[in-house]
Amino acid sequence: MPGTIPDLNTAEQHQDHMTIAGIGAVTGYGWGREALWEGLLSGKHAARPYPGYGPERDRHGWVARVPEGGDPDAGPALYGRAVLESVREAVADARARGWQPGRTVGLLHAIVLGNVYEWRDFYVVDHGQRRSRDYLRLLPSTPNAMIMREFGFHGPAMNATAACSSANVALLTAQMWLAQGVADDVIVVASDLSATPDMVQPFVAVGAAVDDDEPLSACRPFQQGSRGFGFGEASTAFVVTREVARPYAAVLGGAMTNDGYHVISVEPSHEQIFECVRRALSNADVRPEEVAYLNSHGSGTQQCDDAETALLAKIFDDRPQVIATKPLTGHCQAASAGVEVAATALGYDRGLVVSSPIVAAAHPRLVDGTTPYNGGITVKTALGMGGNNSALVLGPVA
Repeated sequence: MPGTIPDLNTAEQHQDHMTIAGIGAVTGYGWGREALWEGLLSGKHAARPYPGYGPERDRHGWVARVPEGGDPDAGPALYGRAVLESVREAVADARARGWQPGRTVGLLHAIVLGNVYEWRDFYVVDHGQRRSRDYLRLLPSTPNAMIMREFGFHGPAMNATAACSSANVALLTAQMWLAQGVADDVIVVASDLSATPDMVQPFVAVGAAVDDDEPLSACRPFQQGSRGFGFGEASTAFVVTREVARPYAAVLGGAMTNDGYHVISVEPSHEQIFECVRRALSNADVRPEEVAYLNSHGSGTQQCDDAETALLAKIFDDRPQVIATKPLTGHCQAASAGVEVAATALGYDRGLVVSSPIVAAAHPRLVDGTTPYNGGITVKTALGMGGNNSALVLGPVA
């Protein structure tokens, strides 16, 4: 009947589906997917106040930075250690769930700014002078080469960049690779460690980011009083394949569009965001009334709230429950959708839906904290600057 959520215990209904076989994560909560999961369940944000923020660099700023850690043998750069460790964890997790690598394993790395801390030190500390091996750590191809060498994978390896939509785009590209036989399996990693004062301040200046208050106070997606997003850092990784013994979730389909409108502002009619979700649902062979959850981009900016509130009404008739986790994890730029897909996939596996606690008057469909997962399909939206829109359709599998 219309409005009934179908039982998606099998993903065989979707011929081009792919499954998430393994998950790895390094976030502001710490190293490992369990640190991310426990942090989300706590309902407490991952941000801490760090010195050196503000226009005059004279105050502390609230950001959810990745803490020190990782394998020292992987190199001195925190960024490189975080990327490699998230992939190692995802690969080990996938193997434990029955994954056996195929003949061709590819790599897609969702990335925008890359190794920001080392680029800063390259200019400010080293004055543009480094020996070759230390300079090579700066290049976005280097983490990819390290991953492929460590695991002996020989499939295609490339970066995917679409602003804050990048992680969704990398997963969609992986699905295309699998469907077209470009690769038998794909490692998808999404990384961003860029919450330095120099990177945060321009976003604060244009009114998108907030660093002068705790995230749960400043960032309130779908709630009154939201001022914007808080910065976060993360590297999340997935092993995706056609099938595995114990998958987390199926990626049933997806789509991408571009507003073609402005480098920052969302096109006011939101038509290309609507079209993106329509195409994603069509690609996944899913009707709007079958969607139980909208895992929102949920940045907490007025533009984003307006766009996704309109999307919820226009496409879904305000039926799905709305998930928003950026007040907890921070906005992790290229890695943001990766963190949010990981939260959905882990939630499928553990029977829970995680969202930020509600702290103000809110949209009636907004999920308040952690609730039981009652089955059904999730649409994960990601909206990036430059008009980059993307949507993934996720479903549970047996």
